[in-house]
Amino acid sequence: MKSALSLIAALTLGAAPAFAQSDAPDVLAAPDSFADIADENERSVALFTEMGKVLTHPRCLNCHPVTGGPTQGDDMAPHMPPVIRGDADFGAPGMTCNTCHGSENVEFTSDAGSIPGHEPWALAPVSMGWVGVGLGDICEQIKDPDRNGGKTLEELHVHNAEDGLVGWGWEPGAGRTPAPGSQEQFGQLTRAWIDTGAACPG
Repeated sequence: MKSALSLIAALTLGAAPAFAQSDAPDVLAAPDSFADIADENERSVALFTEMGKVLTHPRCLNCHPVTGGPTQGDDMAPHMPPVIRGDADFGAPGMTCNTCHGSENVEFTSDAGSIPGHEPWALAPVSMGWVGVGLGDICEQIKDPDRNGGKTLEELHVHNAEDGLVGWGWEPGAGRTPAPGSQEQFGQLTRAWIDTGAACPG
């Protein structure tokens, strides 16, 4: 009986991994939540998987399409009015992104919505399209200077931790759900992921 109780206790206490708190989709776990993962490669993969909550959130995906133009809203509906990517990822001549999107969010007077804004405002390049792409492939993509705008891993950390357009994801204006956590936490996860070898999910 004692051994059975010991087994139950061990299963109860040991069943949850060290990073179980990361299971909540709207919360980002801190890097030290993964410290008990002894294998550095596995820890790196777990850190990037946590980063994936941001990368695959509508705040990011809406402007990282693989084909066509941007989507909008939490439901990633087609952009209204209809727009196209254009040659420079900035819309068509005469209907560029800044025709409607200014340097800051503008709330509607008639309801709880808003027009998002930031300077600059543009689509991510096709090489950085994420919609429908697996997290492992996104990981390989953002590490690849030929596809990520020539960024080193250190420059990628600065981008994630400090870039204002990335930061907009946590201040998206009325009518939109912010990305999980905060940009500071996202930057910390990026730093820890790089420091553990920048491994990608399989």
